[in-house]
Amino acid sequence: MDPNGRLERQVLIFDADDTLWENNILFERVIEDFLDWLEHPNLDRSEIREILNDIEAANAVAHGYGSKVFLRSLGDCFARLRERPASAAEGRRIEELVVALTEHRVELIPGVAQTLQQLGARHDLLLLTKGDAQEQQRKVDASDLAHHFRSVHIVAEKRVDTYLRLAEEQALPPTSTWMIGNSPKSDILPARQAGMNAVFIPNDHTWVLEDSPLDPDDRGVLRLQRFTELLHHF
Repeated sequence: MDPNGRLERQVLIFDADDTLWENNILFERVIEDFLDWLEHPNLDRSEIREILNDIEAANAVAHGYGSKVFLRSLGDCFARLRERPASAAEGRRIEELVVALTEHRVELIPGVAQTLQQLGARHDLLLLTKGDAQEQQRKVDASDLAHHFRSVHIVAEKRVDTYLRLAEEQALPPTSTWMIGNSPKSDILPARQAGMNAVFIPNDHTWVLEDSPLDPDDRGVLRLQRFTELLHHF
């Protein structure tokens, strides 16, 4: 450790969506607007949301992530509830709801840029994000954060083999490599299974499909409340 109690030079791999910048809250706003617009005679909002969650889970497996798949899920949800496909006008309305997701604005989590600047002076930083390649690259470009990272990796999914492959390609020493993110399912658990350490920074708006229980006794997982707290440990 250095004189301040921080670890010597480490490899820090960062998730992007809902770790570096807000993401799922944008989808949640669209869903709320969708539920306001889509009325159902028998189902309440929570019941419709459960149906949408199931549709999103299936589409994520079949088609991946991103605004295009999300638009598809809204259309599929409409069709299931109305027992017919959306009309041309209804389809345009659903597309209008999703427009905000395709804009290039990125809302950084407070303190991210300054924290990365300081961490990059004493550690090796990598970015690992999943989703539609073009959409994720647009967000990376709009964030103006890419220069902090030794390399940027956009993948379709984050599984154990994703981390093992990254470790091999980048010659990462597992004991001094940390995956930092908000998603237990995609960031923490597969990284730990690949032999890496992990830092869990929860986000109040994490997608429900990214949730998964973590072992409270796993000493390989550092739990923080805010991104800026990384400076106290690294």
